[in-house]
Amino acid sequence: MPGLRQQHRRSAGGGVVFLGADAGGYNKAVKSTTNLFLVGMMGAGKTTVGRQLARRLGKAFHDSDQEIEARTGVQVAVIFEIEGEAGFRKRESEALGQLVALENSVLATGGGAVLDPQNRARLKQRGFVIYLHAQPKDLWQRTRHDKNRPLLRTADPRARIDELYRARDPLYREAADLVVETGRQSVTALVNQLLEQLGPECRLSV
Repeated sequence: MPGLRQQHRRSAGGGVVFLGADAGGYNKAVKSTTNLFLVGMMGAGKTTVGRQLARRLGKAFHDSDQEIEARTGVQVAVIFEIEGEAGFRKRESEALGQLVALENSVLATGGGAVLDPQNRARLKQRGFVIYLHAQPKDLWQRTRHDKNRPLLRTADPRARIDELYRARDPLYREAADLVVETGRQSVTALVNQLLEQLGPECRLSV
């Protein structure tokens, strides 16, 4: 965010971590935008949290994976099978470019959207970016029975989650204005926590 130093501040028992701002600037989200973009690993809860957050704020909700599926008429896993990850990432970037251009929306991005530097730049420029962080062990518990995760179709999906986390966590943090530890709290509690931190610009619904 222009004019702000990128810093980390970890709360004493997890919870919200603010990025940017000088001393005393950690109380509220400060980016002037009506768009909220959720990033994070598969299983972090981006779609579930995003949908409830949008409803509470009176904003439109969008999910980039669901948008791609609506456009192609097939599931993400099928796109991976036919076009490979590179083909899917191209579609993802195209969809993201259009979704971030919308106003007054909450967007749940795909877990790998941050791999493209252009996508990270778009997210930072067009909205307030929230990283829903979860530890790999928790992500594994949430995704272990989900058969629609093409990147986990390996001999050792648990190790694959660790690998993806190591590669992507720094990129999520690079893009994020706010990091939230999802932990074991309920979706409602997490959304309430977010609502307490968002400034008036982010809350605005038009």
